[in-house]
Amino acid sequence: MRVDAFTGENNDWAKLAEEAQRAEARGFDGFAIPEITGDPLLNAAMAARATERVHVRTAIAVAFPRSPMVIAEQAWAIQRNSGGRFALGLGTQVKAHNERRFSTPWKAPRSRIVEYVEALRAIWRCWELGERLDYQGDHYQFSLMTPEFTPPKSGLPMVPVYLAAVRPRTLESAAAVADGLRLHGFCTARYFRDVVSPAIERGLASTGRARSELDVCGGGFVATGPDEETVMKNREWVRYRIAFYGSTPAYRPVMSLHGWDDLAEKLLHMTKTGQWKKMAAEVPDDVLDEFCVSTTYDAVPAAIESRFGGISDTVELGFEDDTDPGLAQEVLSRVRAIPSPFEAPKDRYA
Repeated sequence: MRVDAFTGENNDWAKLAEEAQRAEARGFDGFAIPEITGDPLLNAAMAARATERVHVRTAIAVAFPRSPMVIAEQAWAIQRNSGGRFALGLGTQVKAHNERRFSTPWKAPRSRIVEYVEALRAIWRCWELGERLDYQGDHYQFSLMTPEFTPPKSGLPMVPVYLAAVRPRTLESAAAVADGLRLHGFCTARYFRDVVSPAIERGLASTGRARSELDVCGGGFVATGPDEETVMKNREWVRYRIAFYGSTPAYRPVMSLHGWDDLAEKLLHMTKTGQWKKMAAEVPDDVLDEFCVSTTYDAVPAAIESRFGGISDTVELGFEDDTDPGLAQEVLSRVRAIPSPFEAPKDRYA
């Protein structure tokens, strides 16, 4: 199993560099960067520049407000300058954010994200292999690339593309086309068993892929620390995240599967009436426990294996800033020893 650190998304580049370097020193495999208050591609470039070994990935960048050509150029530059240590995580986001935050039309998101990935790969194959650029889809068309705008060959593997997904048809599409599937933290073991796993199987079967070719990331939260007090503090942070996501209509299927529709409606009402700071208190412990592993460092590898074993190939884990590097390395080595189906990324130039 791979283990990634997940940044709180720091737009102070000096501090972001320090955080990435600390993740590398502790032995993390990857450093994941979200899109919250800043540009994840820009922050990924900063993190890659500051490190030598750890892989850097966006988790995720919102796709549709950005042209595939623009993303292709940015991802290519990070991959080349990091020596092949970049993975591009993309997501559709929800309709309201596309239309009202990004002023981007919301249209056929599932087929559109599939074309987005296909277009990226067509552009990269043009640059690396010299293939003629001629991608013709329903949503995206790319047919012009002159020598002046063609970057030098990188000699590196193609940038792996990860897609975020929650609902069955989007999960199915991601499993069919992406190198990795990023599951939302708002995912229970039951939702994985009843909804996610069958969708992955259908998606893989549609393109004849093996499960070993797909890196499945996440699928829940981990609240840990050196002692119970710290675990409880981090657990309360997760409680708020569950309240926030539970209020979002796009994630309602997870709540409905467990019979928590009344809670979802209450949380949604609280967002509409500005009661953001009171929402977490509405999430009971039994609901929180369905989403979250909560235990101290010494017990967290076994807890992760129990909760994520056979589900995830990559999990995200955090340590307190003052954690001894040796302790972090020991915990990570135990988590890394957990078996997972994913074997190795496939170079799509091959």
